[in-house]
Amino acid sequence: MMAAVYTGQGRIEVQPVPIPVISPGEMLVRVEACGICHTDLKKVEHDLLPPPRIYGHESAGVVVRVGEGVTKYKPGDRVIAFHHIPCRNCFYCARKLYAQCETYKRVGITAGYEPAGGGFAQYIRIMDWIVRDGVELIPDGVPFEVASFVEPVNTCLKAVVEAAPQPEDVVLIQGQGPIGLLFTMLVKRTGATIIATDTIPERLALARKFGATEAWNPLEVDVPKRCRAMTGGRGVDQVMIAASVKGIVREAMLASRPGSKILFFAQTSDTERVELSGADICKYERTLFGCYSASVDLQAESARLVFNGDLPVGDLVSHRLSLSEIGRGIDLALHPDGKSLKIMVQPQRLS
Repeated sequence: MMAAVYTGQGRIEVQPVPIPVISPGEMLVRVEACGICHTDLKKVEHDLLPPPRIYGHESAGVVVRVGEGVTKYKPGDRVIAFHHIPCRNCFYCARKLYAQCETYKRVGITAGYEPAGGGFAQYIRIMDWIVRDGVELIPDGVPFEVASFVEPVNTCLKAVVEAAPQPEDVVLIQGQGPIGLLFTMLVKRTGATIIATDTIPERLALARKFGATEAWNPLEVDVPKRCRAMTGGRGVDQVMIAASVKGIVREAMLASRPGSKILFFAQTSDTERVELSGADICKYERTLFGCYSASVDLQAESARLVFNGDLPVGDLVSHRLSLSEIGRGIDLALHPDGKSLKIMVQPQRLS
């Protein structure tokens, strides 16, 4: 088969690799669509993990082979699979901190080499603990590219559930890339008033379409001042930080009221530093919290939201690229413009 192999120093090369061999309890899936995610981009751009690796974890496809003992699925089934599933028995799982579980941290899907998701290849091997608890059947009529959103929707839904915005709240969502727009769709369902910010006009237009009452370019308006003006001088009740740029956390503090909640969602790099005054947190009684990766408890709900069309995730797909075009796709995702949002790779297309 062909795969886009990360070879180190920011390079990805499309090359032939063996089709994975499955063991008892496992499945082989033909990948039909895989979204490019910023967590994969960071690993490539900053050389975070040793090569060779085959990345891509927002994948959807068709079961072509099942291992001994697999009875829930059969060849021909259309599926999505989560690449992380927790043990549910450890200290962290008991506290529903699934992303901190050691089993969860093991990647359970590979197209070869050290498991890394594998969706940027024509076939993936789904390991036994993922087959048991991390696979969802795609209903007939749901396109593969739409189905591939189940995992990113889960990560955003987990954060929104933890933030628990109320109908009377005003929520500032900083960044309206694919993740920020998913936040806008999900927060809209809570009844809260949404303020969206981004520097790309086309993304601001989509934010309004998906439920934002206001959508501003932070390079053109004083976001904290406008937020206070909308809230009787107080500031917003919640901020969801869905982008990682200099000064964005400070802006969140200035735009929010005492007692507000600030969600850190895009600050995933160990090298990123945030400097705040103690008073921003202590004196003004703000709650700062992080949320990372998916929740197994919300797996079925995230699938339902996507498969039933409750979230118009298909509107986020801006590009559909062949496997040989993955370099272009990564460049588009790293340097977005008004025409680029979710970049979808279709591995069965080689050119």
